Amino acid sequence: MAEFKHVPVKDPRPNAAEFIDIVMGRSRSSRVPLVEYIVDEVVLRPVVTDVLGREWVTPTDRASLTAYLDNFIAFWHQMGYDCVRLEIGYPFQENRNVIADAAPGSDKQRSWVNQHEGAIQTWEDFEKYEWPTPSDVDFFIMEYVNSHLPEGMGLISCHGGGYFEHLSSIMSIEGLCLAICEQPDLVRAVADKVGESLHAYHKRLLGLDRLVALFQGDDMGFRTGTLIGPDEMRTYVLPWHKKSAALAHEHGLPYFLHSCGNLSTIVEDLIDDVKIDAKHSYEDAIIPVQEFHARYGKRIGVLGGIDINILSGGTPEEVRKHTRLLIETCGPRGRYAIGSGNSVPSYVPVKNYLTMVDESLACGAAAR
Repeated sequence: MAEFKHVPVKDPRPNAAEFIDIVMGRSRSSRVPLVEYIVDEVVLRPVVTDVLGREWVTPTDRASLTAYLDNFIAFWHQMGYDCVRLEIGYPFQENRNVIADAAPGSDKQRSWVNQHEGAIQTWEDFEKYEWPTPSDVDFFIMEYVNSHLPEGMGLISCHGGGYFEHLSSIMSIEGLCLAICEQPDLVRAVADKVGESLHAYHKRLLGLDRLVALFQGDDMGFRTGTLIGPDEMRTYVLPWHKKSAALAHEHGLPYFLHSCGNLSTIVEDLIDDVKIDAKHSYEDAIIPVQEFHARYGKRIGVLGGIDINILSGGTPEEVRKHTRLLIETCGPRGRYAIGSGNSVPSYVPVKNYLTMVDESLACGAAAR
C-alpha cells in the first residue's frame, strides 16, 4: 500500500466536537472531515489486516467479540475519522429472502424483504405479532465501543432500519400500498407500533455518554420519487422522524438522516418540519451532491456524496479526481463532510476505498 501517503494515519487526532461543529455550521474550519455510513466487512477486513497490520478476529463468543470490536474501533481511528458509526439491528419479524453474496471473496449472505407477502397483512396478523422492545437488543456492542473510544472520538449511531423501512418490511411494499387504500387504520396501527418501538430504542441510545449524533437510516425513495406518496409519508412516517429529531435536540445532539432515493417532494418537510440537521445518501442520476449542497447546504449539513458507480466501477485515478472535486466544490461553502454517496458495500474495490480516504486526507493536509 505504498502508493497511499496518508493512510493509515500515523498520529490520529480525532476531534468529534469539531466534526459536529463543521456539519452544524458552527465552525468554518478549512478541514473537510470524513464521514461514512457503513463499511462492509468484505472491505473492512483487508484494511484491518493489510493496511493496519492487525490480526483479524471472527467473533464467536464474548471474548472474540471484544477483539473484533477493538479492530473495528482501530479501523475508524486510523483511517482518519472523527467518529465511529455503529448500528445494530432491531429484531422485527419480517419475511425475507436469502442468497449468497456475489461479491468476490465474500462468504456472507445477502437478504432482502419479501415485497409481496408481509408478516402483517390482516388485523389478525397484527394481534398475533410479537413486537420487540429495547430490552430484546444485546447492548453490549454499543456499550463496549462507547467506553473504548480513543480520546477525541465520538460515537454516531442509530439502529439498522428506519421507520419507513420497517413499516414497509413488516407489511411488504405491495401489502403496504394496498393497505393504504383498503385498510388505512391497519397501516396507522403498524406505523405507530414501529414508531413506539424505535423511539424507545433511541431513548436507550441517548444514555451513551460518547454519543455525538443520532444518524438514522431510512430509505424512503427510488430513482424518481418516494416509495409511497409524499402525503402518505407525511401521515405515517415523517411524524416519527420528527419525534426522534426532537428527542435528539432535547439532549443537545443533532439528528442526521440517511435516506436513498429521490426525496425532492418531501425535502422541505425534512428540513422545516422534521428538522433534520444533515442529510446523507446521494446518487448523481438523481441529484449530484454538489448540486444538493448548493441548494440546501446553508440550511442543513451535507454528508458524503461520492457516487457509488464511481466508487465501485471507476479507476483509482477517477475516484481520486472526483473526491478532490467534491472537497474543492463543497468544502469552502461549509457544512460538508466527505465520504461515499451511500455506503461502502462489498463490491467496492478496497483500493478505491483507500484512494477516496487518502485523497480526502491529502486535501486536508494541504488545507492546513
